[in-house]
Amino acid sequence: MDFALIMFVLLLVTGGIWLLDKLALRAKRSAGIADPWWIEYAKSFFPVILAVFMLRSFLVEPFKIPSGSMIPTLQVGDFILVNKFTFGIRLPIINQKIVQINDPKRGDVMVFHYPENSSVDYIKRVVGLPGDIIVYRNKKLWVNGDEQIQQHEAEYNYVESGLSFVHTERYTENLSGHLHPILINPDMPSVHLNSVADFPHFDSCTYSSVEVRCKVPEGHYFMMGDNRDNSRDSRYWGFVPDNMVVGKAFFIWMNFGELKRIGLSIN
Repeated sequence: MDFALIMFVLLLVTGGIWLLDKLALRAKRSAGIADPWWIEYAKSFFPVILAVFMLRSFLVEPFKIPSGSMIPTLQVGDFILVNKFTFGIRLPIINQKIVQINDPKRGDVMVFHYPENSSVDYIKRVVGLPGDIIVYRNKKLWVNGDEQIQQHEAEYNYVESGLSFVHTERYTENLSGHLHPILINPDMPSVHLNSVADFPHFDSCTYSSVEVRCKVPEGHYFMMGDNRDNSRDSRYWGFVPDNMVVGKAFFIWMNFGELKRIGLSIN
């Protein structure tokens, strides 16, 4: 059971008790008699739960980055805020869009429900929009036939969980005018073919030892991690449908292991 559903159940329970007391139970109690403890608790927690539920459902929601798939943009341990309304207002729990506002753009860092397990939230960068032809060949990205230019910056080394040292190269990629950092490990293949799943719209993609080529279906997005060789993304599990979009990541509000990251915007 995910947190949103837990909050919704608590909201129904406390709100139901508050309403029942207001309409029926209060009139039956003698004047000066204190509220029973379960009514007291419900009346105290209902407005708090309602405020938190509305805030998380329609405005912003906090997330913690658990893996290194978006290094260097996001580090393990970053606590981020996600804008819940920029891609449209959605009903809580069922995630049904009721008001259209903006569509995701190439370069947006987006949180979404993982297509292979919708109870898990993932965060990646949007590289392909509906109808786009995406090619990832020999560590370079093409969108609709146009190569997305990469500018080498420097070596980039980091330590994975388990104290495993990783050597990569840092580049700045120009993704349709959106500049953002990526990491490339020259010793790794562009795609691990034995890790590719049989996903919906699999026939929209072709694979070889050096290339992935996909045409993004209507209503779907192609996502990739900035840490290109340490990211299980759309190359492996396919496309993100619009009804699994959660929101746009925009702000780092805490990292207990690296306080200087507090307050950084997410590009």
